Amino acid sequence: MRIDIMTLFPDAVEAMMGSSIIGRARERGFVTIQTHQIRDYTTNKQMQVDDYPYGGGRGAVMQADPLYRCWQHICDEAGERVHTIYMSPCGRVLTQQMARELKAQYDHLILVCGHYEGVDQRFLDECVDEEISTGDFVLTGGEIPAMALADCLCRMVPGVLPEESCYTDESHWNGLLEYPQYSRPEEWHGRRVPEVLLSGHHGNVADWRTKESYKRTMARRPDMWARFDLTQVHSRHDKKVLAQALEEYAREQGGAPETE
Repeated sequence: MRIDIMTLFPDAVEAMMGSSIIGRARERGFVTIQTHQIRDYTTNKQMQVDDYPYGGGRGAVMQADPLYRCWQHICDEAGERVHTIYMSPCGRVLTQQMARELKAQYDHLILVCGHYEGVDQRFLDECVDEEISTGDFVLTGGEIPAMALADCLCRMVPGVLPEESCYTDESHWNGLLEYPQYSRPEEWHGRRVPEVLLSGHHGNVADWRTKESYKRTMARRPDMWARFDLTQVHSRHDKKVLAQALEEYAREQGGAPETE
């Protein structure tokens, strides 16, 4: 997978995308992440990329032409138009399912990071294929959302993580939240690791994790639980585990899980 990030702050993006798991994946060639300084594509001595908004108002708007020149350069290098995403609070809110679809459909993406009061709509109309938001809030720039999306996509590329289960067992992959995790020591501040995790019985451990995933989703994200497809719980054993989770939840919480 290749991701090109158009930004006014490439050093900030590189600092994050060049470290830890994603940094190692880049070094090993599993993914390519390239940053592009939008100011390099201006045609004025001041390297100006913004100007006052038509119609008045506070702040400034990023101009269409530097953005277009940067975008066109990336597409020319690729030899084709590249699927382009503008990180915007006006876009669809990012979910794991959206990330899975993007990963399946595209092997090359351009992520555009806006600033100031936003981006000239004409650039969006001509060059951007979709807008994606990381939540119902506003940040000072698109770099953090772009890095979040890039990280989410890249960790699903084969070779980036040791095993596929490293991301398929996590929150949101199958419509549930992940179960609690524990490490050494067995007791910390008077709190013990659940005995089942010390038992060495892999089947019991798997059942406990499944039940805790159900219960955590019921308690923390009733909206997710309401959407969870119970028909995917097929076998008699799996149905028994689900029934136990519902029973334990009702006993611990004093009632059945909430629904929308």
